[in-house]
Amino acid sequence: TRRGTHDHPDLSRSVTRLDADLLATVLGGWLTTRARRSPPVRPRRHRHVIAVDGKTLRGARLDGGRQIHLLSALDTDTGIVLAQVTVDARTNEIPAFTPLLDAVHKVMGSLEGTVFVADALHTQADHVRQVAARGAHLMTAVKGNQPKLLTQLKSLPWPKIPVGDRTRDRGHGRRETRTVKAVTPRIPGGIAFPHAEQAVRLTRSRTTSAKTRRETVYFTVSLPAGDALPADLQDWIRREWLIENQVHHVRDVTFREDSHQARTGTGPAVIATLRNTAIGWHRTNGDTNIARALRRANRRSHDLITAVTSSYPTTQ
Repeated sequence: TRRGTHDHPDLSRSVTRLDADLLATVLGGWLTTRARRSPPVRPRRHRHVIAVDGKTLRGARLDGGRQIHLLSALDTDTGIVLAQVTVDARTNEIPAFTPLLDAVHKVMGSLEGTVFVADALHTQADHVRQVAARGAHLMTAVKGNQPKLLTQLKSLPWPKIPVGDRTRDRGHGRRETRTVKAVTPRIPGGIAFPHAEQAVRLTRSRTTSAKTRRETVYFTVSLPAGDALPADLQDWIRREWLIENQVHHVRDVTFREDSHQARTGTGPAVIATLRNTAIGWHRTNGDTNIARALRRANRRSHDLITAVTSSYPTTQ
């Protein structure tokens, strides 16, 4: 629950012994079979986009004081966390990418044509090869961890490349303009990254009453221009943030995850998975305010239990 209940010792012990990664895959698959997928805005050009991102459970520490870090994959159409894997404390997210990809593949059955979006840490040659081997595609930011590739992308003749897509947003006292340019470089050897078909530059300009901030970020994508237009690229870049906004932020604010001090076994990862499942459940029922949805579920627990145990797609 949101505020917690008195723990039953047997239940607590059982939770800490569960295979947290397997549980996440099972629950992601269960939710996926029950979700009513929304029709795409552009049916002819729509692609299934999965966002990958990691989160540290700041309040939970295991023996030795180490924190737990989880890598998750979000279906950006449904709001369901398809899979989640625990990152080995001795390393980082990079070795966890393939197990996560395998888990998503199990849930989805096929990844053909799917686009994975992730931050610059996952701009790894092995990652894009693993994705391509499953018939899917990868779009990632390029930053200092790939210096040769970043230098190459920066050196492209961007002033001569026309604007492909531009969006303008206004809200919360600020104005933001996002401009995307994309190019298929005609250079010997192409882009210095496996399967990279296009180089992409995103320029963000954010203006408040005090000042204007400008940021430029580069990306590669393993889809050619005919299959990934600038408007698509703009959309996919924004979708990469959905896992932070729709899942991680909700777990922090609504579930107060960072103040939860579970310390035993797989308990912290299991509880994070249950929170993901609750969030995904409510999103598949059309809820955007998860805190309100949780309060309603607490008041109508019988209806919720009936809905969860029924054999029909999610309705509440």
